[in-house]
Amino acid sequence: MSDIESEQVSWLWYPFIPYGKLTIVQGDPGDGKTTLVLNIAAKLSKGVPMDEGMQCEEPIDIIYQTAEDGLADTVKPRLESAGADCTRIHVIDESDKSLSMVDERIEQALIRTKAKLLILDPIQAYLGGGMDMNRANEARDMTKRLAALAEKHKCAILLIGHMNKAAGNKAAYRGMGSIDFYAVARSVLLVGRIEGEPDLRAVVQIKNNLAAFGHSKAFSLTEDGFDWIGDYEITADEVLGGIAPKANKQEKAISLLKELAEDHNMIPSTEVFEMAKEEDISKRTMEIAKRELGIKAKRINNIWYWPLTDLE
Repeated sequence: MSDIESEQVSWLWYPFIPYGKLTIVQGDPGDGKTTLVLNIAAKLSKGVPMDEGMQCEEPIDIIYQTAEDGLADTVKPRLESAGADCTRIHVIDESDKSLSMVDERIEQALIRTKAKLLILDPIQAYLGGGMDMNRANEARDMTKRLAALAEKHKCAILLIGHMNKAAGNKAAYRGMGSIDFYAVARSVLLVGRIEGEPDLRAVVQIKNNLAAFGHSKAFSLTEDGFDWIGDYEITADEVLGGIAPKANKQEKAISLLKELAEDHNMIPSTEVFEMAKEEDISKRTMEIAKRELGIKAKRINNIWYWPLTDLE
């Protein structure tokens, strides 16, 4: 170990998608996994962050491989609709030979394009004809080789996977195929429907070996397209079980601040957080509510106060 130089993990999207590692995005068919990933790719191709944790100071190149959607009639129109710079999104030609995870053309394409993100959609389409994804030794070998490629080229590799039908099982075991896919990935994201909200989808991190778990997110899918919502209070169990979230904590936080405004012009931030804790609302959620209401904290005699005037 004395010969190994320590390195810090770098992130494409903290703490969800690390560079140099494998990330899995999994969920039931039709729940928006591919739409989410396409919109992430579109934003990154323009150098525009979708979220404050997304590290994109400049546009990046992306390799996007899909075996489920037509490039001309589905993928390209969806990328254009998302505002992508399609000159930065590349596809490895599979017209003569199908691609697999261990195909040398992947590394060649990474070198040629200098892509910082590789997307394979879905996992099972890129295993190669003779590989059984349910056999641990075969799955482990293939994913480790792909992970080595990510580390070598300092790129993020995103694998999209469908969930199986084993209702009630832990999310890790509902991914298609061997648990070794889940084991090798450093981050795993679950995308699913939000009960009672037909247009909303949740993004919940169910594995993170490199940092603290990220806050759950949400996006909407309507006839008008994709719309990123951001932080949302929901758990993996609620997504998998089809259970409506107990309450939207952010809305609850906003209501709490408006109630306080009825009797206070300003209030110490410590008191706000204490009252929020009693209502099972996190400090982070209160900060988001504060920002949404346009509250700007003031420091008076070394104590921080939240002005609550002019709140509707």
